Amino acid sequence: MQTSSFVPWGIAAFTLFWAVGAYNRLVRLRSDANTAFAALEAELARQVKLVQECIPPEEEQPQSQFTGGSAFWGGLQGAAAQLAATLASARARPLDPERIAALAAAQEVLTMAWDRAERDDAHDLAGPRLPATFGGERQQLVRMTLAATEHFNQAVHRYNEAITQFPAALLAWLFGFHPARGLPAHP
Repeated sequence: MQTSSFVPWGIAAFTLFWAVGAYNRLVRLRSDANTAFAALEAELARQVKLVQECIPPEEEQPQSQFTGGSAFWGGLQGAAAQLAATLASARARPLDPERIAALAAAQEVLTMAWDRAERDDAHDLAGPRLPATFGGERQQLVRMTLAATEHFNQAVHRYNEAITQFPAALLAWLFGFHPARGLPAHP
């Protein structure tokens, strides 16, 4: 008779230990994704810094009757400011799908602004406005950002898989683990 009284306690202990282990795994995977985002954030911040370093002081920029400043630098400056703002927002909650979607859009805008600046600079009759070392620095930053994006996306994928697997999905629901979103890889 005593053996049968240990069975419910054994089942309860097994369930408790399993739940603690599964919860710790979910927390670890979420932490891994947050850590991967921190590395990605550092690379994106370097891109913003590169734009800021390329832009000459406003008094040195040629004036335009339409923009009040240099139209050439305006797109880059605006795109970098947008990326910096969305990066700050995503930093607060790096696994929030809406914030990551906004970050992806801002990253795309900066990529288009860079491409336009390079294209316009190549066809400027007055000579290049971008620093001579710009191309190499930008390409290096793009490679580093692509690697950090891939690492972040892999961490998000592992986290998302874990919170949907039964029976861990029950713990995820109970403790508020929500699906995250990765970033598209931008060249």
